[in-house]
Amino acid sequence: MTGATKTARRNLRVSPDDDALFRRAAAVTGESVSEFLVESGRERAETVLADRTRFALDAQSWREFIAALDRPAELKPAVVELMRRSRPE
Repeated sequence: MTGATKTARRNLRVSPDDDALFRRAAAVTGESVSEFLVESGRERAETVLADRTRFALDAQSWREFIAALDRPAELKPAVVELMRRSRPE
């Protein structure tokens, strides 16, 4: 994504302490503040979204997961009772 043409703008306000922190971190990494913030934001966004869309399992956990999916559904009396009730108005 870093090679894509950059046409969208984001303007943000930060506290002086955050600004100083971003500038120090960018300097240490040899990046501009914009590069640092974009890369950091991208990494955080990918992590947040991955946590909600993907998960990784070791081989044993994967087998257990597949077995659980393959098991027939189990009727829970409390859920059946709840579904039989009329909807509140």
